[in-house]
Amino acid sequence: MNGAESLVKTLLACGVDTCFANPGTSEMHFVAALDRIPGMRCVLGLFEGVVTGAADGYARMAGKPAATLLHCGPGLANGLANLHNAYRANTPMVNIVGDQSTDHRPLDAPLTADTEGWARPVSVWTRTVTQAASVGAAVAAAVQAARAAPGGVASLILPSDVCWNPGGEVAAPLAPIPVPRVSPTAVQQATRVLRSGEPTLILLAGSALGEAALSHAHRIAAATGARLMSTTFNARVARGRGRFHVDRLPYVGKVARDTLAGIRHLVLVGTAAPATFFAYPGQSSRPYPEDAVVHVLARPEEDLGEALAHLCDALDAPPVQVPAAPAQSQEVGRGALSSESVAQVLGALLPEQAIVVDEAATFGRAFYPGTRHAAPHDWLNLTGGAIGSGLPLALGAAVASPGRRVVALQADGSGMYTLQALWSMARERLDVTIVVLANRKYAVLLHELANVGATPGKTALDMLDLGNPDLDWVRLANGMGVEAARADDVEGFADLFAMANRRSGPFLIELVV
Repeated sequence: MNGAESLVKTLLACGVDTCFANPGTSEMHFVAALDRIPGMRCVLGLFEGVVTGAADGYARMAGKPAATLLHCGPGLANGLANLHNAYRANTPMVNIVGDQSTDHRPLDAPLTADTEGWARPVSVWTRTVTQAASVGAAVAAAVQAARAAPGGVASLILPSDVCWNPGGEVAAPLAPIPVPRVSPTAVQQATRVLRSGEPTLILLAGSALGEAALSHAHRIAAATGARLMSTTFNARVARGRGRFHVDRLPYVGKVARDTLAGIRHLVLVGTAAPATFFAYPGQSSRPYPEDAVVHVLARPEEDLGEALAHLCDALDAPPVQVPAAPAQSQEVGRGALSSESVAQVLGALLPEQAIVVDEAATFGRAFYPGTRHAAPHDWLNLTGGAIGSGLPLALGAAVASPGRRVVALQADGSGMYTLQALWSMARERLDVTIVVLANRKYAVLLHELANVGATPGKTALDMLDLGNPDLDWVRLANGMGVEAARADDVEGFADLFAMANRRSGPFLIELVV
């Protein structure tokens, strides 16, 4: 058995049976091993940013890691933006990077790079293997590290000779690392704060946004009068009719500060103290009052659901019922497309148990609040701010969740970073409805120009304009093998959206907004 065969067999033994790949020469022994060893589903991505983003979306829905396969340092570099997003989402992932053989590396061939150095900042665990006999043990350790709470990217770098050399061994899975339990002292402190009667915000993130944990959080809020919010961008939120709703911390710093004015205490559950997305001249980087006191109920790596349950018990918080949702009309509005009118269509027509991937950016401001009473669904966000994650997340989520419709709400500018994901969706025949919001500009940057007090001229405005020529998403999708159509009013969108969700395979709708 060579090193590559021990790699594949150990991944399968550890429960990793899906690999998103863009291999090169250094990874050919891994590719060849896949022919000899059944059981691994391999999904080809045409760009490494698609590969890493898809592995992120897969793990968010599957609850277990996928593997990636990237080619040397430059291939890793192409995937770094979505590895950054995965790192911020606490996504379990086994990130496998091929590299120059150990005897070839000193010759400084063109692809030689500091591969481990590039991987380390986006990884919770990084290792370069130098012996075929060590591959299996390293793979088992990588899977264990990726799955350790709250989850993370484990990067395993394999020189090509380590893969082709004999002597590989299959390693047994390592025991899971126990999830740390919340400190009783932290529960007692949170109890005192919540009983004080002073204005308090409970800020939720991570697994605290699952269905059961949100139920506990609402019991606490009802019993104490505390406010509940989630962080602005989350890996996964359980939402829709029959589930407890949670508002998000506003993205815009001034809006967030106005919203949290008067808050005396923040109780953090699975997140650090929040900061504004960017700094601005003369403005605070904190979205909460400067004199507010921050308390940590549970750190991201702790059992967040258990922490909230213990806090419920300490407060003697009685059970609460999900508020009755208003009757959801299947009727949609008419006329021009706006954030609100698109949200109305989504709220009325979203399929049961859909997975919504939100990279709608500026135009999507009404989508999250407007789908509060939609059919039950999961909502996935861009987490790290590196745009271009939406289409790959949708790809990976669809691979992980056969039988559930994925709806990707995609701004046109960020969609262009990773539109190759459409090709993989077509190849895998995945049930994804892609809604491209074609405002033909980097609208968020127009807002940012105003936020920093700049007065834009023609040169600046040209840098933020996606026209001249206009992008044609229908033709782009067709070129990737995805059927597509365009709508420029609400009625047209509603008809296309309903049709797309009834059919099998991917379908793209371009909304000219």
